[in-house]
Amino acid sequence: MTNVVQVTNVSPSATSEQMRTLFGFLGTVEELKLFPPDDSTMPVTSRVCFVRFNEQESVGVSQHLTNTVFVDRALIVVPYAEVEKAIAEPPP
Repeated sequence: MTNVVQVTNVSPSATSEQMRTLFGFLGTVEELKLFPPDDSTMPVTSRVCFVRFNEQESVGVSQHLTNTVFVDRALIVVPYAEVEKAIAEPPP
């Protein structure tokens, strides 16, 4: 099991601090990366966030935020190991 989640469909106007606050309610956030970064001048329609928790249990809890509207987008939260596995093993 992993202690990292990938959050997609993040609003371009959401900040790292807002994401840290949101996921901080679900467990201790060890590390958070938002792409593109807050200081990027590149225009985007959506952002991706990776959140590393101290506890693996927080990953399961955070998945309940899927379809929760944050700022102006419905978030999609998946454990990062599942994403890596899907990329490594293409469908038959």
